Amino acid sequence: MDWELPVIALRTQVVLPRTLENVDVGRPKSKRALEEAQAGDNRVLLVVQREPRVDDPASADLYDVGTLCVVKQVIRLPDDTLQVLVEGRERARIDAYLPGATLRAQVTTIKEPPSARTASEVGAIVDQVKSVFGEYAQQNKNLRLDSFHLENLKSLKEPGPLADVVTKYATWESGDKQAVLEEADPATRLELVLGYLSRDLERFDTEKQISARVKQQMDANQREYYLREQLKAIQRELGSDDASEAEELKQKVEEKDLPEAAKERALKEIERLEKMAGGSPEATVVRTYLDVLLDLPWSEIDDETLDIAHTEKILDEDHHALEEPKERILEFLAVRQLTKDREGADYKSPILCLVGPPGVGKTSLGKSIARSMSRSFVRMSLGGVRDEAEIRGHRRTYIGSLPGRIIQGMKTAGKINPVFLLDEVDKMTADFRGDPSSALLEVLDPEQNDTFADHYLEIPYDLSKVMFITTANTLSTIPRPLLDRMEVIHIPGYTLDEKMAIARRYRVPRQLADHGLEERATIGDDAVRKIVTEYTREAGVRTMDRLIAKTARKLAKAFLDEAWDGEHTVDAERVRTLLGVPPYRDEATDKQPQIGLAHGLAWTSVGGVTLDIEVVSVPGKGKVTLTGQLGEVMKESAQAAIAYLRKHASDYGLPADFHETRDLHVHVLEGATPKDGPSAGIAIATAVVSALTGRPIRGDVAMTGEITLRGRVLGIGGVKEKLLAAHQAGISRVLLPEANEANLEDVPAEILAELEVTIVKDFGQVLEVMLAVADEGTFEPPPVTVDARATRPPGVPPA
Repeated sequence: MDWELPVIALRTQVVLPRTLENVDVGRPKSKRALEEAQAGDNRVLLVVQREPRVDDPASADLYDVGTLCVVKQVIRLPDDTLQVLVEGRERARIDAYLPGATLRAQVTTIKEPPSARTASEVGAIVDQVKSVFGEYAQQNKNLRLDSFHLENLKSLKEPGPLADVVTKYATWESGDKQAVLEEADPATRLELVLGYLSRDLERFDTEKQISARVKQQMDANQREYYLREQLKAIQRELGSDDASEAEELKQKVEEKDLPEAAKERALKEIERLEKMAGGSPEATVVRTYLDVLLDLPWSEIDDETLDIAHTEKILDEDHHALEEPKERILEFLAVRQLTKDREGADYKSPILCLVGPPGVGKTSLGKSIARSMSRSFVRMSLGGVRDEAEIRGHRRTYIGSLPGRIIQGMKTAGKINPVFLLDEVDKMTADFRGDPSSALLEVLDPEQNDTFADHYLEIPYDLSKVMFITTANTLSTIPRPLLDRMEVIHIPGYTLDEKMAIARRYRVPRQLADHGLEERATIGDDAVRKIVTEYTREAGVRTMDRLIAKTARKLAKAFLDEAWDGEHTVDAERVRTLLGVPPYRDEATDKQPQIGLAHGLAWTSVGGVTLDIEVVSVPGKGKVTLTGQLGEVMKESAQAAIAYLRKHASDYGLPADFHETRDLHVHVLEGATPKDGPSAGIAIATAVVSALTGRPIRGDVAMTGEITLRGRVLGIGGVKEKLLAAHQAGISRVLLPEANEANLEDVPAEILAELEVTIVKDFGQVLEVMLAVADEGTFEPPPVTVDARATRPPGVPPA
């Protein structure tokens, strides 16, 4: 008989004729098929998937034979899944799938052919299946079948129903059950079921044999353990174990200068160990604990150097610039030197947080601080740490428990006053195992860390003499309570002159020495300048170092190929040959006036960057499209800029009805990079005015500042980093909010000498500078009617 039926795909559950089954329906397509069946005569075809992991199966993912079922009951569960009670009626073969949103198919029911077997043959197979299934039910621990259903099954006499019901209860894979479903002949189907049952019984017997062998081996191990313990007892009676393990541990405890609480705990654990069997797991746990307790430094201390001149010399040897963190360390040493002889003086070590882009020397500065003060150095990376137990340790009740990484770091240092660097503190995350940043609150609090509680150690440990230094790329992801415990020192990116000095003093000599070229080659200043300006765009020097190393490798190969005499000098032209096409060449066309293109400035975790903002205006109905992976704050900034321009359209020569007759598309370049923040407000507004009026924007000027609905330009962050980025990009002039004028004191003098900074306080002043007049490839800005202090000429420092 032919039917057109909705189809529900099942992942692994095979429903057979003559059975009642509960089926869970959760996928949208399956729910639609169920609703269609309920709207009709409740008939539906259930088909199993060939691959259970496919979430949205197509017709090719389903078997060709399924079961025609009738829906009896539908219950909606709390998670919106439907539990459906179905009755299997007949086998059915899918002839064709019908088009539509719901999975539907043209199916033909499969009739059971008359058996070619004799009645006695069929009866023998039926009896054998019943007998074998009874044994199968006894041995299969996963089979859930009560005595009532088992007796009901044994009362079946026809091969077809017996095969289907046995298959329903058997714990077979869906492929085996599907094979039973596809077999139309009842006797053949029953023989197939008998084969599967016999296969499983053989597997059960094999498992029994393996279990018996394992038990026998365990009994032998227990006997050996018992005999060994007897041997130890005999040896103790004979006096051959005088120098016992417990006595050795007690001697170590007495020799170690432990605090009273630690000493008392150690002796108590040794007493426990004496009462335990030597090879027991508990004894191993106690030994491990005692090893940790005795290996930790409790009173051992480094004799630190308090000579300020010596410390300053080492810091300057290792790092160029970085004046603020160096000054903070020298201040700490000055206080220590003045208070070292004062009775009862206990000056707390500072807890510094070095924040800056990658590659500016935060981690290596920590090593230099330790070397300059003659202290031990320990580094602990927090990137990706998400388990509180990594900081505080695991309780000893857990198998394989260990102390936290703070205690392990102190054990590695061997002293109670190391420089302890917590690297990438902004990369920690929290999950169901706890919040590691909360565990750090006690570690980084000078008022609490003298009694730090590690879960494994279970006794207070003094961290007050440790100098903790943390590093981060950004403060935005550090929890506020944790940030409040640290003294933040910003390390901005390096200027071109600073990068040149670092290359000359550190990177070039080291790389040439590492590659065996210290007396065979040198890299000139012009070559380093070309590497820095045309091959890198970074706040730090990590990429520069890699490129210098790449240059040295190629020189080493060239030396072996060419075998030149004397010292070979690499100039800018040779860099182009060795490193290939520069990826960051200065494009002159970008500095020309263009309509709808404004240069903004942004501050990211990797330093300052230039931000090109494009706006196009086309006829439309006032729709505004924002693209470039913009964050919510940046989108709101754009909306505020456009709202301000609507209010003051006549002041800037804009069409009064532009918000009704023109569509605007605002795009921030480098669309693959997420962007957010309000500081691009004036740049967006300027680009919109340019696009609507057709007036070009100066290409040699960049700007940064938040715009308000009244046209005021508000202050922003990261002034130094943004000006460094503008200078590196070849920008000659930057517009800066009036609120940020004081921040110019942090900008290096060599940058201000080559970069003109104009102070603005409202949007009208921005347009007076930015809207240029094109004239044969050059432009002159319109006159600026602002007060005398609004523009700082190149080279003039702030007042």
